[in-house]
Amino acid sequence: MCRPMMVPIVNKLALLLLSVALQAMLCTGAAVAKPRARDLGIPFDGAPGKFNAITDVDGVAVGYSTLIRGEGAQAVRTGVTAIMPRGSATLTSPVFAGVFSLNGNGEMTGTHWIEEAGLLEGPVMLTNTHSVGLVRDAVIQWRIKQGQSDASGYWWSLPVVAETWDGDLNDINGFHVQPEHAFAAIESAQGGVIAEGNVGGGTGMICHEFKGGTGTSSRVTKVGNATYTVGALVQANYGVRSELRIAGVPVGQHLKNDLLRTQPDDNGSIIISVATDAPLMPHQLKRLARRAAMGLARNGSYAGNGSGDIFIAFSTANAAAMAPGTVNVRALGNETLDPLFLATTQAVEESIINALIAAETMEGINGRKVVAIDHAALQKVMKEYGRR
Repeated sequence: MCRPMMVPIVNKLALLLLSVALQAMLCTGAAVAKPRARDLGIPFDGAPGKFNAITDVDGVAVGYSTLIRGEGAQAVRTGVTAIMPRGSATLTSPVFAGVFSLNGNGEMTGTHWIEEAGLLEGPVMLTNTHSVGLVRDAVIQWRIKQGQSDASGYWWSLPVVAETWDGDLNDINGFHVQPEHAFAAIESAQGGVIAEGNVGGGTGMICHEFKGGTGTSSRVTKVGNATYTVGALVQANYGVRSELRIAGVPVGQHLKNDLLRTQPDDNGSIIISVATDAPLMPHQLKRLARRAAMGLARNGSYAGNGSGDIFIAFSTANAAAMAPGTVNVRALGNETLDPLFLATTQAVEESIINALIAAETMEGINGRKVVAIDHAALQKVMKEYGRR
């Protein structure tokens, strides 16, 4: 179990770096090597970045707080994920952003201001459905403890916190996520290789009736003579088994031996965060967020009536765009965006499968057990379809 270690929040760089390093070792699980979809020979289109993760977008950092303890009715299987668009500079340097709701049976706070101003100010936080309010308030507490008001001198904040339901494995009504867990996720945020599967907000999630959770991927693409990166991170908790497709193969129609029952509808949810270093305006980022739906559909989601499928996209370009007065910003023309749309689709598709591959079988509340996808069985099906 990852137990968050609280380090006093002060404005001293050395202590902050120590906190980040320790939290990374304790909570992210980044040092634990797990197979990913490509390790199993699953073919995906497009060229990934160095880490094949959202952290391939320069400056983006991800941190986790993972809570796994107890059994029976008191089983705790939950956590918090923090995505920091500009790493340690996230607090003082907003990013252009856009949001899109494919199906709205879910929550992402702070989106009205993103729609109005086109700005994401602070981290993107992911947790379980009944912890959204607490995590939101914790982010405000964290900001105040940094000792800095915003550029206008005000201490106001509209944090972005999104959720998916983990009540099938977690004692969700026990309210086990506490402010220190949100602090730990933020303070542990790091670049480079990040953990996937049963970590952070994805700890207790289920995807296509397999164990699901957190997954990430990236794509490097050319727009004219320039090279840009698109990265995605998903909290995957959606889907019925029969519809699961991996690299075009109807895997869910073959891997059914573990199912005690088959749910009739897609009543789960998924939160998708897309990052890019391409210079895009807020309305263009909203268009990018919409393309996340394409990657989701490739894997067999139809965004059922009971599903909460909410996406956010942000750009780390134009760091000086929020300075006071008249500023100059760069933006790609709309007619050049197709490679970024394709990269988004591909990165989201692979992120979801990476979440499935990394997840491990979990027993949760009242002894309910959700199995991870069987890697060998999956490889066999892929080979039968000539996709491995």
